[in-house]
Amino acid sequence: MPLTFYIMKASFLFLFFTIIVSLAAAQTGRYVEIEGHRGARGLLPENTVPSFIKAVELGVDTIELDVVVSKDNKIVVSHEPWFSHAISLDAKGNAITEAKEKEHNIYKMSYAEAKRYDVGSIGNTGFPEQMKLKVYKPLLSHVFEEVQKHIRTKSLKQVSYNIEIKSNPQGDGTFHPTPPEFAKLVFDEILKYELQNHVIVQSFDVRPLQELRKMPRKLPLALLVSNRDGFSKNIERLGFQPNTYSPHFSLVDEGLVRSVHEKKMKIVPWTVNEVADLERMKTFDLDGIITDYPDRAVKIFRR
Repeated sequence: MPLTFYIMKASFLFLFFTIIVSLAAAQTGRYVEIEGHRGARGLLPENTVPSFIKAVELGVDTIELDVVVSKDNKIVVSHEPWFSHAISLDAKGNAITEAKEKEHNIYKMSYAEAKRYDVGSIGNTGFPEQMKLKVYKPLLSHVFEEVQKHIRTKSLKQVSYNIEIKSNPQGDGTFHPTPPEFAKLVFDEILKYELQNHVIVQSFDVRPLQELRKMPRKLPLALLVSNRDGFSKNIERLGFQPNTYSPHFSLVDEGLVRSVHEKKMKIVPWTVNEVADLERMKTFDLDGIITDYPDRAVKIFRR
């Protein structure tokens, strides 16, 4: 055989070996789930049905949302238990001042009253790309119904729901129910829609997580973290090992990722928006990422 034949054969074998190794590496790499924070807050009004639908259409694995409770014990999707001056108009279409926003307390009004507020027409100055849209805060049940309907109609993949319980000790009885009642309301709603296999419940407040752990059906739980107390101390404060540890992305380093995975837990940092930060998070062995811009995350983590 001529020398060129052996050279070509060697080159082919090298290329083949390189492809096999690359494929093997890709297959053993951890799949990073993309969670749309409050839907797709960078693009549409937060915590609204249009925002969640947009996130699903962009290809997220999970839609992240926040829940509070109305006077008539309805679970309302909202980041604050009041109407924020930054995004809301009152029932008559008037602006809400920062000084008086907490007077628009969702826990002290029926859902019918809360539904009259507009949370999209004035936009959000923090998200200049966000489309202005007249829209209201939906019920959790409404989100379940509309998103599941959209998935069926469009033959899209099933997404998960990351439900954040918004509570703190100072707000008990004033802005929300006590942890046992709050946790039971959320738990019952999830089981009512038979979505227990497609949810995770998270909170900064350890108390509702502790209550959910007592429930007869175990739901995946996530501890949200913004402090610098450290992984061990935060887990000790919770009192048990949750399924997911979810720190602010600025707290993530190789040591934290390793510590979380050694405990067989997932690590899903929040809220990563800038392209440079998303690229940096991609260098870690993460399980998921929470972002206001799922379109950016999809481009970076799915390319």
